[in-house]
Amino acid sequence: MTMAASLSSDVAPRAPRVRGGHVESYFLRANHPSRPLAFWAKATVLKPVGGMALQESWFVFFDGERDRVRAGKRSEPLAAGFTSQGAEALNLSLCGAAWSIAPSGHSRGEVDGAAWDLKFTRVEGSLGEPLSIFPSRMMLEAPFPKSKLLTPFPMLRFAGEVRAFDEAFDVEGWHGMLGHNWGKEHALEYAWGQCLFPAEAGTPAAWVEGFTGRVKVGPVATPRLSALVVQRGDETWRFDRTFDPWTQKAEVEERRWTVELKNDRARAILEMDAMGRPLACLGYKDPTGAMGYCINTKLARTKVTVEPAGAAAFTLESAHGGALEFMRREPVRGLQVI
Repeated sequence: MTMAASLSSDVAPRAPRVRGGHVESYFLRANHPSRPLAFWAKATVLKPVGGMALQESWFVFFDGERDRVRAGKRSEPLAAGFTSQGAEALNLSLCGAAWSIAPSGHSRGEVDGAAWDLKFTRVEGSLGEPLSIFPSRMMLEAPFPKSKLLTPFPMLRFAGEVRAFDEAFDVEGWHGMLGHNWGKEHALEYAWGQCLFPAEAGTPAAWVEGFTGRVKVGPVATPRLSALVVQRGDETWRFDRTFDPWTQKAEVEERRWTVELKNDRARAILEMDAMGRPLACLGYKDPTGAMGYCINTKLARTKVTVEPAGAAAFTLESAHGGALEFMRREPVRGLQVI
């Protein structure tokens, strides 16, 4: 797939052609290459069933050195013509935040006194190619599942500045990603994670992304479904038999997530842990009005092991580079809802 083709299909917004019953988000996140510092910026369009459409901007800065979070949200009625798309970039203007989404893009904005002014560039090669974690891209347009996720840019290099806690942080050399989600509702519950692993002597750069979740089919909730993709240099390991309970095991705890998946080529185990990490609790409203609560850190401990059939296993580890989210349907005691 060429980047030009992926820009139109993976980045193109669905919201302009939907009248109601739709929520759609773009988000950026990045981590300091060695210190436990990270940020997350998000732009959302919410079109309720029978209600006023909203535009939302979010920003969260995670400081693991001083165990603190700066989080804010801005929400306003949706203005007409909030997007423009050309051959090179998708331009968004939401709640005063400007986004230019492209292989070389930028984003700037301010929310509750925290501000960002960022440039980002797609990493070349397989590590930067768009990711659909579903077993088939047809699922992105099909009625099921009602919630879609894509990662148009799984690995980005950042430059620029963010301001939080009345401090400026230079993000030159930080690595991160850009995600794109949309649908008629948020998943009933999920654990989602993504982590980048910089190249080291003798080993290529890598990333992992996966989820475990339940969705509703009519009034019934499915069993837990999981998928995982590991990209290591030019080699891709996909574990995406989402609806096959015989090839997957998952444990979702309050702050930890472990998933084990296998296929004919290999077995993979992903462990992500947010214990002792600064957390943000984000309130996500479905188009129906139902509320979900996203427990979010970008500083999770992460370990992924891939055991190929007939070849040497390899392990990737990060002390505080993991993006980890848990969707719950009840708020979490002790965490302020943003």
